[in-house]
Amino acid sequence: MKKEEFYFDSRDGETSIHGVRWMPDEGVSLKGIIQVIHGMEEYVERYEDFAGFMTERGFIVTGEDHLGHGGTVGEGGTKGYFCEQDPATVIVRDVHRLKKITQEKYPGLPVIIMGHSMGSFIARNYIYRYGTGIKMAVIMGTGSMPVSVLNAGSALTKMTALFKGSKCKPAMVAKMSFGGYFKRIPNPRTGYDWLSVNEKNVDDYIADPMCGFGFTANGYLALFELMKRMQNVDNVAAVPKDLPLLFVAGSDDPVGAYGEGVKTAADSYRNAGVKDITVKLYQGDRHEILNEDDKETVKEDILEWITARLS
Repeated sequence: MKKEEFYFDSRDGETSIHGVRWMPDEGVSLKGIIQVIHGMEEYVERYEDFAGFMTERGFIVTGEDHLGHGGTVGEGGTKGYFCEQDPATVIVRDVHRLKKITQEKYPGLPVIIMGHSMGSFIARNYIYRYGTGIKMAVIMGTGSMPVSVLNAGSALTKMTALFKGSKCKPAMVAKMSFGGYFKRIPNPRTGYDWLSVNEKNVDDYIADPMCGFGFTANGYLALFELMKRMQNVDNVAAVPKDLPLLFVAGSDDPVGAYGEGVKTAADSYRNAGVKDITVKLYQGDRHEILNEDDKETVKEDILEWITARLS
């Protein structure tokens, strides 16, 4: 596997986005491009193990660090802060810009997008805006939330930002967003046990300075807006009916309401007429299924699903 790092201009008009590209070794026949959309408070290079698996099987894997994340946060930048003007749109457009850059470099290859957690929310926004330009989408670690709850979260966040600024890190909003994630975890060992049953994965996440840094008010407002838009009936209806969708999650993932939120999300597209929808829940896994003990099974399942649709 070969790895390249690069930068491209964000749609915010001022930031350079950090991108990564993993490529198969010479002589491996290219089958497609998988674009990873990472989650909240992490960065794309956490998917290098997945990239290694897929490049060995002929896929180019690429992704970018969103605004406020990873290598995109420049000196003096604020982690967890996107941009002031319509960040929920800018984030999706940055993903699209990378998709176009990659296709220009490797024309003719089918593109599969794969979004995890917040990245799944970005992916679900992407498919109603740009779904005609991709071959399929993997929606990982997603969920659903009532619009009334999202509106309440937005109102609280806006009020906090009014007094403390958009770059403040609102503890009350964070508690509201994540406080319920431990209700099915007896005697949680850390504040991040909901991420994974695998304790080493949790410890590695906590030890990584580019993870778990806390969102700003601006970040939460973008997150809530992404979730509202992805659930909007008209937006769901705009997703191409022939776009294959794979929903994968842990059965014990609180983000997906222990599978129920994942099924609700999949049903919304099924009811809108999307023809090819697959849902796979991994028994006993929590949020980060690519880092759980059965991660090899997860990777094999994703590969099998993609390969079947490419052929």
